[in-house]
Amino acid sequence: MAAAARAPPTAAARVGLLYDERMCAHATPDGEDHPEKPDRLRSIWRKLNAEGVASRYGLSLASARRLRVPLLDSRCVALKAKEAKDKYIASVHSQTHIKLMKDISSKKYDSSRDKIARKFNSIYFNKGSSESALLAAGSVIEVAEKVASGELNSAIALVRPPGHHAEHGEAMGFCLFNNVAVAASYLLNERPDLGIKKILIVDWDVHHGNGTQKMFYKDPRVLFFSVHRFDYGTFYPAEGDASHCFIGEEAGKGYNINVPWEHGKCGDADYIAAWDHVLLPVAEAFDPDIVLVSAGFDAGLNDFSAYLHGILQLLGFAQGRIVMALEGGYNLRSIANSVFACAKVLLGDKFTFTSPEMQPFESTWRVIQAVMLYASSGSESDIEDVDELYGTVSSVDVTQAAGDVLGERLLKMKLDEDNLAMKSISSGSSAEQLPSDSVEEHSKASVVASKRIVDLSFTWRSVSSRIYVWYASFGSNMWKPRFLCYIQGGKRGRNKLFVCFDLGQADGMNIPCCGSRDPSPPSETMWKAVPHRLLFGRASTPCWGTGGVAFLNPEINYNEKSYICMYKITYVSCNYIYMLLILEFKQSGIVLGGPDLIRLSLFNRLEQFNDVLFQENRLVLEDGKDGNIESPDSPLIGSSEVEFMATNKALHLEPIKDSWYSNVLYLGKEDDLPILTMTCPSSDIEKYTSGELPLAPPSKTYAATLIRGLVEGKQLDAVEAAGYINSAAARVL
Repeated sequence: MAAAARAPPTAAARVGLLYDERMCAHATPDGEDHPEKPDRLRSIWRKLNAEGVASRYGLSLASARRLRVPLLDSRCVALKAKEAKDKYIASVHSQTHIKLMKDISSKKYDSSRDKIARKFNSIYFNKGSSESALLAAGSVIEVAEKVASGELNSAIALVRPPGHHAEHGEAMGFCLFNNVAVAASYLLNERPDLGIKKILIVDWDVHHGNGTQKMFYKDPRVLFFSVHRFDYGTFYPAEGDASHCFIGEEAGKGYNINVPWEHGKCGDADYIAAWDHVLLPVAEAFDPDIVLVSAGFDAGLNDFSAYLHGILQLLGFAQGRIVMALEGGYNLRSIANSVFACAKVLLGDKFTFTSPEMQPFESTWRVIQAVMLYASSGSESDIEDVDELYGTVSSVDVTQAAGDVLGERLLKMKLDEDNLAMKSISSGSSAEQLPSDSVEEHSKASVVASKRIVDLSFTWRSVSSRIYVWYASFGSNMWKPRFLCYIQGGKRGRNKLFVCFDLGQADGMNIPCCGSRDPSPPSETMWKAVPHRLLFGRASTPCWGTGGVAFLNPEINYNEKSYICMYKITYVSCNYIYMLLILEFKQSGIVLGGPDLIRLSLFNRLEQFNDVLFQENRLVLEDGKDGNIESPDSPLIGSSEVEFMATNKALHLEPIKDSWYSNVLYLGKEDDLPILTMTCPSSDIEKYTSGELPLAPPSKTYAATLIRGLVEGKQLDAVEAAGYINSAAARVL
């Protein structure tokens, strides 16, 4: 069962509310409509006044009439907006960033303001941006300070521009300063007299709070909890660190918890499941002194039950000291209703919660279980039962059982007030009961396990069943000898036992390929044309020298036609053998540590498609000293990823998000087998279009390789193939 929430304070609540019309001065420079617009604040303010919740502090009668605000008594305490001082902002932002944000609205930037804005990701500036940004950051400091001091029980800061995407040295995602991060740092570092030693930041905006996470990633004084849409790394901000695997580093390890939804259909039932099964036990273990909510209201439309449930749960912690700072939310009616509902909960109005009619998605339970395992153990490897590791999470009971494990472990954690390092009281698991003098013995057992994994891996690998896909190439791999370099090695390859041997090398290549662990050639080859635009990007490559290389625009365009050569290759082996190996070790009394399970997983899933993907993105290296091959610790594509792509048509691989070919496209099926290719993410296409990334014609040797592939594949003659390449290189996006 999920952990039970503490009882919220029962005394009459003093709730602060901050609004300042000056924060509406930040707007698009040309007056064009934009999701993050001044009317977001005004619609909330109008709703709160109409319901008698808001204070009209600082509003003249004329302003009240202009905003159509009735003159009713307010229930909240009016708070004044203040600009943040540089030294407080500098605790989380660079001096260069602060100076630019403060000066961007000045006259000296009148001619360059728009150009500078285009250098950032989803940012605009105008003459009111600087003041609005300073007021937003300062206002969250103001309300947080009053709540922390006990002057108020809780508070709501109606601020804009929002903040949770803003990073140390960069504005992005409509955010200029990270308002919540500035306030959290202020409480911890500038006001020790307030006694705030531990802060829980809850970010329920539909987008991941990438900036906040990075600012406290190594800080155990801040527990950052974010529930957001992830879509396997394709949803904004499309950064891999929004995954549940990112749990903090160094002293902050375990203090960063992401609940990343796999799709955009999650509703009240899914969010409430996240509150009950993850947030509650985590907050109980952490025992914060204050809760800061990055309150984005873009996850729902006219449905705010999940937000109310979340606030009710959080009131049971930190003596009910909650600060809500506005983040996203762009439907004016929805955001106004959502903030009003949350304000009523903070004010102590009775709230009858009815269970949502819909049940959480199966994917929700799967995500929650994965989060639980990481939150409680630091990895998915700290599981004793194979069914826990690979069991399908399809019922509430399974997740509740996992919730009990998380609750037991996290509720036993204590926070050392002196060094703020996590400690764990021994529980019933064998690993936790190891005495200090048995570390050497445990280490030896791990070595034995690792040796047996190596001994057995090739045996099961040779007999395991294979699953095939079509790998589609639109670039140099259209020429089969070039593709075979990726499979069998070029110049220095390796066979099934990783023994290096000499092979040929495709013409024009400056760097040889390492080959695949499975060097068998493709079982079949065929050609198709697909409705995607071929382009040549980047200025040079280590392999081909000066000149662009081929990419497919991920977007479908039925006016375009690009040739692909398809190779039938393997991508995954059966999980059954993997589980048998774990059971054999378990029955032998050998405890498998995290590295052992990772290696088993690697042998289980790493096949030709992953090997090609690794080499295409230059993730496989050869040690110059002894010739050993170093490759990533885990595969990137398996059965679940292919199933996801069959529905969503693409998957941006977050572990290699900065690589050139990190976006895997699903191009349909042939003989009931999926057709996959790898190209750049859509964000790179935008950069090619804007000129941030260069478009460049291919080198002669690279173009010749593509032409040979098209000609030998009997798709075009030499003249036609050259025209096809030249046309793709010459056309603008």
